[in-house]
Amino acid sequence: MGFKLDSKIPEGPIQEKWEKHKFKCKLVNPANKRKYTVIVVGTGLAGGSAAASLAELGYNVKSFCIHDSPRRAHSIAAQGGINAAKNYPNDGDSVWRLFYDTVKGGDYRAREANVYRLAQVSNNIIDQCVAQGVPFARDYGGYLANRSFGGAQVSRTFYAKGQTGQQLLLGAYSSMMRQVNKGKIDLYTRREMLDLVLVNGKARGIIVRDVVTGDIERHTADAVIMATGGYGNVYYLSTNAMLSNGSGAWQAYKKGAGFANPCFTQIHPTCIPVSGQHQSKLTLMSESLRNDGRVWVPKDKEDKRHPNDIPEEERDYYLERIYPSFGNLVPRDVASRQAKFRTDEDKGVGKTGLAVYLDFSQAIEREGKDAIEAKYGNLFEMYERITAESPYKQPMRIYPAVHYTMGGLWVDYNLMSTIPGLHVLGEANFSDHGANRLGASALMQGPADGYFVIPYTLGDYFNNHELEPVDTNHEEFEKAEKEAKDKINKLLSIQGTRTVDDFHRSLGKIMWDNVGMSRKESLLKEAVEEIKKLRAEFWKDVKIPGKAEGINDELEKAMRVADFLELGELMAKDALQRVESCGGHFREESQTPENEAMRDDEKFAHAAVWEYKGENQEPVRHEEELKFENVPLTQRSYK
Repeated sequence: MGFKLDSKIPEGPIQEKWEKHKFKCKLVNPANKRKYTVIVVGTGLAGGSAAASLAELGYNVKSFCIHDSPRRAHSIAAQGGINAAKNYPNDGDSVWRLFYDTVKGGDYRAREANVYRLAQVSNNIIDQCVAQGVPFARDYGGYLANRSFGGAQVSRTFYAKGQTGQQLLLGAYSSMMRQVNKGKIDLYTRREMLDLVLVNGKARGIIVRDVVTGDIERHTADAVIMATGGYGNVYYLSTNAMLSNGSGAWQAYKKGAGFANPCFTQIHPTCIPVSGQHQSKLTLMSESLRNDGRVWVPKDKEDKRHPNDIPEEERDYYLERIYPSFGNLVPRDVASRQAKFRTDEDKGVGKTGLAVYLDFSQAIEREGKDAIEAKYGNLFEMYERITAESPYKQPMRIYPAVHYTMGGLWVDYNLMSTIPGLHVLGEANFSDHGANRLGASALMQGPADGYFVIPYTLGDYFNNHELEPVDTNHEEFEKAEKEAKDKINKLLSIQGTRTVDDFHRSLGKIMWDNVGMSRKESLLKEAVEEIKKLRAEFWKDVKIPGKAEGINDELEKAMRVADFLELGELMAKDALQRVESCGGHFREESQTPENEAMRDDEKFAHAAVWEYKGENQEPVRHEEELKFENVPLTQRSYK
């Protein structure tokens, strides 16, 4: 079929596209839904909501979970809230404003039609989750409460203390387990996807490894849905769970799925700083804290006093100074860069100097400790357990860390990749956030895709494609399983001297130093060469104890790091080709005199979509033009 980018954006005014498209989508009647089987890889908010919804409709679903329970999916780590345009505070919000803020927040590198649909269905998500029993915070009158998040001047974020992701996931999980108990979902836990299987060019199954027994399994279906999250762990240190990985998406890419904007990664400004070499991950402090916390550094870089001893007039509340309209609630990429600028000026705080203060003293004085504890108590407790410092008594120390990936597998308006039958939901796709995700929008996208989009578009796929019967004895399954086993045996046979973590840490340093918060041509070229060398060394000198059978954590990690070594190189190449700054992608060569990101809309108002051409072959870069007919292209400003 060849590599083809057709976004399938419906005609007509943007407000009407989704409603008209839903009507045009062909339906599968209830009796016929029982004839179709769908594989869903991943059980986070996107995968869990999709599995529950599709099974509820009558499809047969096979759900694959890398954990011992879907409840452990990384969606639980999203703390601060979920956006929706219900306008309960009556402060000027609307579907259009949420759409506008999201396109602008993504620095005009997202597809307008997908973003508008996201804003449209956002209100349905809240109703769905309330019906499931999600315990959203409520105000004194009993209405759902809202708070502000970066990149918006309205309060549109619904929350459950500082554990919103966990509560939303439990809602999806309960809906999903209802279908498991009814026999409509076959749940496969402790399985890791090793490969995607195509039959006659269509996604028809997957190869997985049972991480407890080591057995390799084949599973067939009529369509495959990938909801495997992002690839932030390519940097080694990130806010992602250790099991979060990019391997599912990477295997799909190597089977022909376009990978869009891999260099668009988000650095979250509100994380507990790195404290030493012993760390394997970083801990996120929710962006919601910036509602009441004020970010500052000492005006004098020589000032090493305890923060409580530094008077107001000697503090630089730099976000409030530079961005008076948005203050501490500027988008994440802006806040992260400004924190880096302060530490580059030697005004950083703490032992490493790689931190800034987040101060709640005025909020506690204004509202009282009990009110602040009601909003952020579990976050404050987590911070104190890690640092042995109480945010009630002194400012938090925070610093940017790798968090979310806006890049991912390319999808059209139906959420289908360039491989027919392979649909991609949530963070695993590229479609909604452009070059920078606004806070509280990840929890919006996952349920939007799973509850409200894929149930329509998947039926349309089934109606428009002939699907011949396929079983696990098909030659494509034989071939895919052999390739997976060969890779495992090759890794185990190396018996080198360096651990998997050692290689991963080396890759992470290359990525953070050269493809991190700030990027430039010379460092990106250096990254490409350094990663190539590191990958060659990995395949000669990695040491993996144990065997293929049974539990082997090091083997699991090695397979993921092998993929990260290839993905990291593509990220550097993508960043090198995009000679502009936009959102989280900051090229030092492209900035305004005030150090703000400077886009090049003439050359780069497009999604860069990479096509795999084979081992040791240069990938091909394609472009999907992005048209901005509703939110005019302007220099993004939060001043």
